[in-house]
Amino acid sequence: MVELVAETPLGGTRERTIGTVTLAEVDLGTLTSIAPYNGKAIADVFKDAHGMAWPAAGRGTGKAGARAIWFGREMVLLAGPEPDAALNAYAALTVQSDAWACVTLTGAGVEDVLARLVPLDVSPETFKRGHTARTMIQHMNGSVTRIGADTFLLLVFRSMAGTLLHDLERAMESVAARR
Repeated sequence: MVELVAETPLGGTRERTIGTVTLAEVDLGTLTSIAPYNGKAIADVFKDAHGMAWPAAGRGTGKAGARAIWFGREMVLLAGPEPDAALNAYAALTVQSDAWACVTLTGAGVEDVLARLVPLDVSPETFKRGHTARTMIQHMNGSVTRIGADTFLLLVFRSMAGTLLHDLERAMESVAARR
């Protein structure tokens, strides 16, 4: 009998450093989209349930292990914990754990790497810690969130994981070659 083994979107790809920038696949835990029902105020219930603020548009809240990431108009992605059952009365909850490839990009020059792939100003003066955007990453729909001074969290659809890896490595090589 064939025994199936679950794989990560990038197949367990190890951390890679090119130049001064490191790329690593990350497991964010359970990923759940939360879309509030029309007219339902969810912010207080969400904070009571998960101990973090409901994020404003273009922002993320929380920390490693429990994040709430603005994910579009009236939608938030809860990354880490299972959603509290109390949220069911306020929002549609959809588990998306297997739908996304998640990586971090870290290091000096990380903004230079992203400048080759993302049509945003991700400079620290403009795109500060906690800022997030749904945007294009090269030609893929994705999410970019600054989670540290020189660290970004990138999400793309799982089916585009290999393309994300390829595009990030090429951009990292391009930046490294200029130094």
